[in-house]
Amino acid sequence: MSVTRQLSIEINGQRHNLHLDHRTTLLDALREHADLPGTKKGCDQGQCGACTLHVDGERVLSCLTLAVQVEGRQVTTIEGLQANGVMHAVQSAFIEHDAFQCGYCTPGQIMSAVACIREGHAGSDDDIREYMSGNICRCGAYPHIVAAVRDAASRLKKEMSL
Repeated sequence: MSVTRQLSIEINGQRHNLHLDHRTTLLDALREHADLPGTKKGCDQGQCGACTLHVDGERVLSCLTLAVQVEGRQVTTIEGLQANGVMHAVQSAFIEHDAFQCGYCTPGQIMSAVACIREGHAGSDDDIREYMSGNICRCGAYPHIVAAVRDAASRLKKEMSL
């Protein structure tokens, strides 16, 4: 027997009222009910990082988070990262550094990279690799990912000092 309820979740600055089974993960709520397919389903066990997004500014694995846990909180997905049609510095750096191959892990990598920079963990390549270690790239684009994070961190630091 399933138990459903009405949830009100703010996703990318917009309120979404979703009628969901109480066992629905945030990942499934986004992809199947809110029409936001950018967050990817990889392992569905919290081991690959493909489903990484932000809840109240903190990175979260959406496959391990129930949608009911984020009611009343702010969720940011890859679709909500750009502002006024302008890509986030991390998105631009990923393109410029060719930090993806198949692209499946890219949304989760970018969301983790934004958190990495915001939380001050992009001081060195070793720091970046350590902080990003929860995001798996099966294609092996790691050197390009690290370079993109380093570049984006530098750009964002310059923007903050202006």
